[in-house]
Amino acid sequence: MDKSFYLLSPREALNDIKSDEGGLSESEAKNRLDDYGFNEITEKEGSRPIYIFLKQFNSVLIYILIAAAVIGWFYGRTIDVYIIFFVIAINAIIGFVQEYRAEKAIQSLKKIIVPVAKVYRNGAMLKIDAKYLVPGDIIFLEEGDKVPADARIIDCRNFKTVESSLTGESTSITKDNLKIAKEVGVADRKNMVWMGTFVVGGHARAVVVATGNETVFGTIAKDIGEIKRRRSPFELKIDLLAKQMAMIAILGATATFIVGYFYKGIEFEEILFFTIASLVSGIPEGLPAILIIVLAIGAHRMANRNAIVRRLPSTETLGVSNVICTDKTGTLTQNTMNVRSIALSDKIIDVTGNAWESVGDFVFNDNKISPLEYASLAKLLHIACLCNNAKLLKKDDKYRVIGDPTEASLVVLAQKAGLKSDILEEKKIEDEPFNSELRYRASLVSKKEDTELYVVGSPEVILDRSKYYLSDNGENILTGSKKKEFLSKTDSLTSGAMRTIALGYRKIQSSEKTISDDLVSEIVFVGVVGIIDPPRPEARESVLKAKKAGIRVIMTTGDHKGTALAIAREVGIIEEKDNNILTESELLVMSDKQFSKAIKDVNVFARLTPKMKLKIAEELQNQGHIIAMTGDGVNDAPALKKADIGIAMGITGTDVAREASEIVLTDDNFRSIVNAIEEGRIVFNNTRQASSFLVTTNFAEDVILISSLALFTQLPLLPTQILWLNLVTDGFSGLALAAEPGHGDVLKDPPRKKNENILGRETLPFVLIVVFVMVVLTLGFFSYHLSIDQDIDKARSAAFTTMAFTQLFNILNMRSMRRSVFKIGLFSNPYVVWALILSVGLQFLAMYVLYPVFNLVHLNLLEITLIIIGSSFVLWIGELYKYLRYRDLY
Repeated sequence: MDKSFYLLSPREALNDIKSDEGGLSESEAKNRLDDYGFNEITEKEGSRPIYIFLKQFNSVLIYILIAAAVIGWFYGRTIDVYIIFFVIAINAIIGFVQEYRAEKAIQSLKKIIVPVAKVYRNGAMLKIDAKYLVPGDIIFLEEGDKVPADARIIDCRNFKTVESSLTGESTSITKDNLKIAKEVGVADRKNMVWMGTFVVGGHARAVVVATGNETVFGTIAKDIGEIKRRRSPFELKIDLLAKQMAMIAILGATATFIVGYFYKGIEFEEILFFTIASLVSGIPEGLPAILIIVLAIGAHRMANRNAIVRRLPSTETLGVSNVICTDKTGTLTQNTMNVRSIALSDKIIDVTGNAWESVGDFVFNDNKISPLEYASLAKLLHIACLCNNAKLLKKDDKYRVIGDPTEASLVVLAQKAGLKSDILEEKKIEDEPFNSELRYRASLVSKKEDTELYVVGSPEVILDRSKYYLSDNGENILTGSKKKEFLSKTDSLTSGAMRTIALGYRKIQSSEKTISDDLVSEIVFVGVVGIIDPPRPEARESVLKAKKAGIRVIMTTGDHKGTALAIAREVGIIEEKDNNILTESELLVMSDKQFSKAIKDVNVFARLTPKMKLKIAEELQNQGHIIAMTGDGVNDAPALKKADIGIAMGITGTDVAREASEIVLTDDNFRSIVNAIEEGRIVFNNTRQASSFLVTTNFAEDVILISSLALFTQLPLLPTQILWLNLVTDGFSGLALAAEPGHGDVLKDPPRKKNENILGRETLPFVLIVVFVMVVLTLGFFSYHLSIDQDIDKARSAAFTTMAFTQLFNILNMRSMRRSVFKIGLFSNPYVVWALILSVGLQFLAMYVLYPVFNLVHLNLLEITLIIIGSSFVLWIGELYKYLRYRDLY
């Protein structure tokens, strides 16, 4: 695409692309179609589904599980093998579904293409399939159309478009055909229209300058296709955990073989039996399933807090994010246009209310007033009600604006005062839509006694056409000083990031039935309204909550500098007196070093294009940050895909943005991002706690096997007993720990370092202490009963029971690795309570009903009681450790 067409006049653009106002001939259009191809967005051939599926098995943890399954099959543990392969299959299916869905982001862009276009060929207007459009075609656009290709406007009348699908900004843009003198960003090219955007007013003719992949949308599709997501911190941590577990299992098996074969002189076949048992016991087969369940539960909790997770690892990655790059419109603001202030001749009226709701108060000097009791205010409200063509449709508590959103804000303003056009005595008899050249709109209104002309437009234009102004005492001559006073009030509203519109009227002869420009003179100036897309009520609290959690909040918006700065101050991204803001044009002239410093220091960026958002995301990642980035328009898709966590808007977001993201907000609310980060931190804690529980159990079993070779001539635990322990205590308890609620305010802590491991310096000492206690207790009871009873089955029964109950007490330990279980509440996680009850019941079932299967003998009540009391030391030692290390939290 030649991006310089906006710098050319309409005639120069036509000459450059070798076309004219009559359009191309059919033969020339056919030749160009052969040269340029169809007006379609084509996608690079992605990975075939079979390759995506096979890629799910390329994981260290999966390799270990497959090895464990092979060994288990050789060892005769067929049930264990089936469980392992079931876990592997579920993991692969979930991973495949997530990745395959993510690969479909580019396909969503195809929905942007318009099926039919109105085009001039051989001087006549035709309707053709839009895919046959070529550069040089002259297209006709009118209200309600979707733009079929990128085009340079040749001529237009009252032409407006909404480019929210591209820029994310919902306000209409008045277009013209004037040549632009300097290079500007896409959002400021007023003489261009873009594929996939909507016409909301007027009509225009335009020459197509880019089709298919060469359009702005096509460029975005190319960017999406070229971006490769880096692996999430969670995936890297799981790989490391798998390697750690593999190393522990291999070292344990090696130690078993060395001690047994070289130190104890056990026969090779027998020691091989011990070695295989050691290797299998050292591998937590249930770990992948537990991790998936931890993530799934976290995703479910996030969904309950309005954040839908599309890729499960994203639930944890959010918890480690330390930067949020957020859009302004709809995320921090309400994505509506609200009249917030009214400047009359002698007073400023504040207006309250949210979104498009017609409920609000009029406030003067901190007191609520009845607006229709003030003559000047009542007149302004009547003009606002009748001098527009916008409508608001409500369905399922949601509003849809028909027409210009700015005009809709005037409708809502009038409704707050109880005025509706269908119940007023005044009736509109003629209407002139907003004219971008004249910068006003006008309506003829019939009243009982006379006819009036209502006008709404630019304050400067309406003031220049005014001879009088209205006060509560009547009409007055508009003097130069009074005009300056109105302009000063307008500037005051503008400095608060408000869009300003003036309202006025003129009494005319009842014989006037049409509106002419000459008629718009000698206006009675009534006042100026300040319109803004207001911040969400909870936005400031959520931003401050994020900053308190150590998360940097950056605004990246396509909106104007003044608006971005005002909203950033209001929601707390920057301080009230902070003027530190940069636009894309300022960023483009910086050196790499200056750009890097700017991204490090500045928190508000305005007038950004898609490529600059992507560049900012890349620079933040290069600086070592884990970034969550929001977006809703097609323009945001490349940055969403590049970010560690792409967060799309569920209400206003395009399909393309949603497909490129990991998380979709169902309420488009910044607060939901902070809530999701909180859940992400809980997910990491639960991952660490559940993993530590499984590792503790398997490591203890491994150490028991190795120690028994050095100390005894018999194994204290048989393979079938280990399988039962892993199935009963590990399985149910691990699942219960996956559902642990958060303890304390997890947002008080700063974000974790991205390289902080699941089994790291914080958890390893605790795990080793618990393993030591479990090993000592199990071998102690085994040794005691072996020496007293001289019965290996009795000794194994004692060891089996001890190991089971130490694991059950360890569940309580692992509910929080910092806080006392008595502080967080023994019953605050009902799943743990039920897991304990079920595990104890199944343990007694194995001991007293299924005992022949496991080579067990009955233990009497005293023996069971002593073992339970002894096993509880796992809990008391754990509590002591937490008290000594985390006294402030304990």
